[in-house]
Amino acid sequence: MTAIRPFEVTHRGILAIAVPMTLAYLSTPLLGLVGMGVIGRLGDAALLGAVALGAVIFDFVFATFNFLRSGTTGLVAQALGADDRTEIQATFFRALIVAFGIGLVVILLSGPILSVALAALGGSPAVQAATSEYYSIRVFSTPFALANYVMLGWLIGLGRSTLGLFLQTFLNGLNIVLNIAFVLGLGWGIAGSAWGTTLGEAVTAILGLAIVMQRLDSAHRPSMARILDRTQILRMVAVNRDIMIRSFALLFAFGFFASRGAKMGDVVLAANAILMNFFLVGGYFLDGFAAAAEQYAGRAIGAGYKPAFLRSMKLTLGWGYVLATIAALCFWFGGPYLIDAMTVNPEVRETARHYLFWTALTPLAGVLAFEMDGVFIGATWSDDMRNMMLLSLVLYLAVWAVAEPLWGAHGLWLAMLVFLSARGFTLLWRCRVRTRVAFAGS
Repeated sequence: MTAIRPFEVTHRGILAIAVPMTLAYLSTPLLGLVGMGVIGRLGDAALLGAVALGAVIFDFVFATFNFLRSGTTGLVAQALGADDRTEIQATFFRALIVAFGIGLVVILLSGPILSVALAALGGSPAVQAATSEYYSIRVFSTPFALANYVMLGWLIGLGRSTLGLFLQTFLNGLNIVLNIAFVLGLGWGIAGSAWGTTLGEAVTAILGLAIVMQRLDSAHRPSMARILDRTQILRMVAVNRDIMIRSFALLFAFGFFASRGAKMGDVVLAANAILMNFFLVGGYFLDGFAAAAEQYAGRAIGAGYKPAFLRSMKLTLGWGYVLATIAALCFWFGGPYLIDAMTVNPEVRETARHYLFWTALTPLAGVLAFEMDGVFIGATWSDDMRNMMLLSLVLYLAVWAVAEPLWGAHGLWLAMLVFLSARGFTLLWRCRVRTRVAFAGS
C-alpha cells in the first residue's frame, strides 16, 4: 500500500493558486473581446463572422489537444503528491515532445483541415473567404501554442500559479498589442489579427521554455530511458486519449452552436459570436478555482489522503458559485455597454441584446461543470470525463432538435444551457463512486 502523506487544504492555499490563475485566464477572453472590438471597428458583419468561425476552427485544433495542458497538470500534481521529483521532470519532457510533433502534423494537414471545417461550419462566401485568409496564417502558431499548453499545465501541477499568471498575461497582452498595431495601425485587416496571434504564441513559447528550464533540478534530471518509459507513455496516452475525446465533444458542441447561428444569417452569427465571448469570459473567470481543484485533487490522489481531496472540492465549489453569481450579474447589467463597444453595426447590436438573457445565465449553468472538470483532471479520471461529456452532448442535441424549430435562436441557447448543466451534474454523480474506490484503503 502507498504511504499516506497528509497535507492541509485551506482557503488561503486555494486562493494562492486560484487568484493568479483567474487573472491569467481572464486575459484569454479579453484577447477575444479586443480582437472582436478591433475587427468590429471596421463595421463589416462578414469580418466579425470570419473571426468567429476562425476561432471555432482553432478551438477545435487547440482544444482537441488541450490534454497537453490538463493531462500534464494531473500527472505532475500526482507525482508531486508522491514526492517523485524525477517523474515531475520526465512528464514535462514527454508532453513537450508530443506538443511539437502534433503541431507539425497540423501544419502539414492545414489544407484538408480548413476544407472540412468550412464545409461543416458554413457561412456566406464573404465569411468563408475571410476565414480562409485568417486560418492560413494563424495555423503556423500551432506548435508554439501547444508548447505553451504544456508549460502552463506543468506550472499549475506544481502549484506555481504566479509563473503561470506571468506567462499567460504576457502571451495575451502581447497578442492584444500586436492585434491593435497590425489591424488598426498598419491596416492589415483580418490578416493582421492572425499575424498578431501567431507572433504572440511564438515569442511566449521561447520565453516560457527559458523560464521552465531554469527551474528544473539537475539532480533529478530524468534519463531519456525514463522519459520514453513505455508504462508511463501508455498511461499518458490513455489519459490524453480520453481528454482529447472529451475536448473534441465539447468543441463539437460549440462548433455546432456557431454553425446553427451561421445558418440564421451573418447578423445572428456575429451577435452569437459576441455573446459567446461573454460566456468565455465567465468560464475563464471561474477556471482559476478549477485550476486549484486540479492541483489539490491530483496531489491528494498522489498522497492517498482523502480528507484533503474532499475539502479541496468543497472549497473550490463554494468559491465557484460565489464568482458565478457575480459574473451573471455583470453580464446582465453591463452586457449592453460591452456589446456597443464590440461592434458599431446596429443590427448586430440589437440582435445581441435580444439574446443577452441567455448569456447571463451561462456562468450559473456551467460553474459545477467547470469545477468538477478540475477535480477529474487532477485525479486523472479521464474515462469518466469522456463518458459524461458524450452523455451531455446527446442530451444537448436532443433538446436542440425540439427547441430550435419551436423558438429559433432562443431554442439554440436553451440547448446550450442544458448541455452545460448536464455536464456538471453527471460528473458530480460519478465523483462519489470514484472517490470511494480511489481511497478505499485510506
